[in-house]
Amino acid sequence: MSKREYQVCSNCVMDTSDSKIVFDEKGMCDHCHNFYENIKHNWNPEGNPEELQKLIDKIKKDGQGKKYDCLIGLSGGVDSSYVAYCAVKKWGLRPLIFAVDTCWNLEVADKNIEKIIKKLGVDVHYEKINHDEMMDLQLAFFKSQVPYQDTPQDHNIFAALYNFAAKNGFKHILTGGNYSTECVREPNEWVHENDITLIKDIHKRFGKKSINHLQFCGMFKYRLYYRYFKGVQLHKVLDLIRYKKAEVIDELKREFNWEPYANKHFESVFTRFYEGYWLPKKFGYDKRRAHFSSLILTGQLDRKEALEILKNPPYSEETAMQDMEFICKEMGISVEEFKKLMEQENKTYKDYKNGYKYIHWARNLAKIFGIERRNIR
Repeated sequence: MSKREYQVCSNCVMDTSDSKIVFDEKGMCDHCHNFYENIKHNWNPEGNPEELQKLIDKIKKDGQGKKYDCLIGLSGGVDSSYVAYCAVKKWGLRPLIFAVDTCWNLEVADKNIEKIIKKLGVDVHYEKINHDEMMDLQLAFFKSQVPYQDTPQDHNIFAALYNFAAKNGFKHILTGGNYSTECVREPNEWVHENDITLIKDIHKRFGKKSINHLQFCGMFKYRLYYRYFKGVQLHKVLDLIRYKKAEVIDELKREFNWEPYANKHFESVFTRFYEGYWLPKKFGYDKRRAHFSSLILTGQLDRKEALEILKNPPYSEETAMQDMEFICKEMGISVEEFKKLMEQENKTYKDYKNGYKYIHWARNLAKIFGIERRNIR
């Protein structure tokens, strides 16, 4: 099979590192077509005040007589920080903040969380992930040679939030997911996430310790049992307001002395290293292409500027080496051992037991009902 000729979209910055990308005769990719055909006409960038007010009224009504009326997961990043701010100061809600110590939080993330909690005067529940078990699971993922190394961390954050909500009777979770900055999703070959079957198989093959103290939440549990039997609803509230990244960052700075990160999701040492070094160096995937393409399509970033930024690596080699040393120390391996891991043959989720067909089925169903409109494959 001949190698595909390199091509970058003429409208955004997605390229053939997405092996299934399709271009039309003008060089525009299917991610762009999906935005114009399925998202743009079903989403108002200026917000939807009527729907927002209906949701606020519903949350307040369901929360009558309770100490809290909703739950918000806060990472210290721009999206979740703005959700917390709006919920309290603009919408008059009474949220409980849910924060997770992943073992990898950067100081700037922890400070942002502290600033927001203190100024808003809200209560917070801190969930601490078992360090030894998480290190064992994440090392197992490195040994598996799959691209997406944030699966253990992401799944545990997600599972902890959902499990806590269901256990404590929360009916409403407010999330920072949004079309404005996330209308282009990374292809599944880059980011195969939230697959509990994959997690367990990789740990069975490469793990050494029990992971009984980590939290898990399979697709059927959160999509069916929690949603329809426990009544836990997830709300992407940022899709109901005007949400422009630069404007929001300025507002958070003014209100909280909030500090931004170099790149999206760089509030974690591990995520910064995985996205900024492991993915591009080992697989040739640069997640900034999806992030920038979202901003280009929603009119928040010039394509030429994005292409210029992409000429440089996500972060410096010096910082990457420092992160590598720190991560290796936490995981109990040498830098030399890790470098040998990076040289091994690349794998995908297809090389292990996985739940892709069920996840794919659920996503297609979500598309049919208009719950998901992004191009996911």
